[in-house]
Amino acid sequence: MSGKYSSSPEWAGVEPIPLDDGTAGGDAAFPLATIAYPPEYLEATSYLRAVMAANEMSERALKLTEDVIGMNPAHYTVWLYRAKILFALNKNLEDELAWLNKVALKYLKNYQIWHHRQTIMSSRAHFPTLPPKEPDFLMEMFSKDSKNYHVWTYRHWLVRHFNLWDSDREMRDVETLIDADVRNNSAWNHRYVLRFAPRSDNPDAGMHNSGKPGAAEEKGRLDVVDEDLIDAELDYAKSKVVLAPENRSPWSYARGVLRAAGRPLSDWKEFASKFVTEETDNEGNVVHVHVKSSLAVEWLADVYAEEAEAAGEDAGKQEEAVRMLTLLKEKYDPIRKNYWDYRIRMLSGSAGAAASMTAATATVSAHA
Repeated sequence: MSGKYSSSPEWAGVEPIPLDDGTAGGDAAFPLATIAYPPEYLEATSYLRAVMAANEMSERALKLTEDVIGMNPAHYTVWLYRAKILFALNKNLEDELAWLNKVALKYLKNYQIWHHRQTIMSSRAHFPTLPPKEPDFLMEMFSKDSKNYHVWTYRHWLVRHFNLWDSDREMRDVETLIDADVRNNSAWNHRYVLRFAPRSDNPDAGMHNSGKPGAAEEKGRLDVVDEDLIDAELDYAKSKVVLAPENRSPWSYARGVLRAAGRPLSDWKEFASKFVTEETDNEGNVVHVHVKSSLAVEWLADVYAEEAEAAGEDAGKQEEAVRMLTLLKEKYDPIRKNYWDYRIRMLSGSAGAAASMTAATATVSAHA
């Protein structure tokens, strides 16, 4: 039975190269299991191998790649060949984007689509500036899946490639996505990229000072700090914490902002304390702890540990840190019990401190 390509006059002069999966015998080892490809896919890829072997740059080869991609969009080799043909024929890449949009909306989780999009968008000759419809399409993609890893990775690259750090549209889209879902950690991460990532053309640029020798606490710290920006971002994070106190995203964002500014976690001590209130008896002993956010408890534990270290292993601060960690261990995050135990042991810097911590643990256990 003749196929689409074998019966086409356009392909009459091409000798297809069939798939060699070992079933033909010879020296190749016989496979334990073979993939049952549809006949039309086997035929199309046999012609694809033939034109690739001849390094053919033609309209028919371009159409063939579209056919193969339609049957198997994860076939990464065909994407590379397609990009090569597009540039060789000097095709209109705006048309390619329009076609690619349809493919992306059909195959939401396909990595090759976004690698191909980045490849063609990298051409400064074709795209000296960001195409005006690109942000609209990305938001359409996010309407289907607001945490699509491939789309976010591509958008990070766009920011660096087209220098979109201060783009009103970028920040507006991020805020729209966070307003729609305050737990969208991907959108929070992109906001951090826009505000605090190294402004480099290198798409793989990491944290500030990540390549410099020095203490770990220097990683991520800005060389020049805009204090007004820091305050504004912290206020923004606070406004989102209030909406969902158990949502880790804004708490983590605030940690990153404080780190970038070189500020201590204690800057948020008063704010975090609003989510952890205590009842005391007439003698001042804590009899009950009301917790509205386990993340606030974790924050306060880190604040007390930070303050204890700054004060030279202050036993009182260590005791407070252990009290918070014990709340997490026994009531508010017991699934990570072993981690909180590890944190408590790390705070045990001396026998005296260890004794006070044991007492604090007993107190919390009794009254939490």
